[in-house]
Amino acid sequence: MEPTHIASRFDKDVDRIERLLENMADLVRTQLLEAMQALETRDTDLAETVARQDRDVNRLEVRIDELSVRLIALRQPMAEDLRRVVSTLKVSSDLERIGDYAKTMSLRVTHLADEDPVESAVRTIRRMTDLVVSMLDDVMSAYLDRDNPLAEAVRLRDADVDQLNDALFREMLTYMLSNPRNIEAGIHLLFISKNLERAGDRIGNIAEQANFLITGEIVENRGD
Repeated sequence: MEPTHIASRFDKDVDRIERLLENMADLVRTQLLEAMQALETRDTDLAETVARQDRDVNRLEVRIDELSVRLIALRQPMAEDLRRVVSTLKVSSDLERIGDYAKTMSLRVTHLADEDPVESAVRTIRRMTDLVVSMLDDVMSAYLDRDNPLAEAVRLRDADVDQLNDALFREMLTYMLSNPRNIEAGIHLLFISKNLERAGDRIGNIAEQANFLITGEIVENRGD
């Protein structure tokens, strides 16, 4: 009776942590979309709101870390149970970094507000944002539902984010070379694009954690 009780309690504790992961992913998703909206509308107030939201993401990461470490210390999980706890720590770290990238995007908006808009670049960044958000939605479903084929599909879609980032780099290089006055705006747009590319890498890491959780196979972590 006692082992069953302990196992049940462990499952409840991990379920609680995974719900916090869901909340964290929802906050990061909102940050990304609102940072993109701020860029499109040149809304510096919204950009500042996105930056402040990062504190909520950070607090959730700290809470997840606390609960996970406590669970390891008290329950001393083994095998698959240990993978569940360890993977939550890694996923929360990746989500926190994605939140940082969204914050950095929003801070760039404040510098672009007084620059001439570069509509083609903003459209490309919108495509990147929508793709990254879609990947985030799917990778969290894959992780929480233990869906390894979906996780692998998400990981492969990161190449699409990289291609858009490369295309924008070429466009901005031409744009900046055409007129020195374009350099500042071009640099800020390139940094925003790079942040989205890094977010895609982090989502790829979460997909790899889903694979680790399901199969026990350790895959090299690719995010910075």
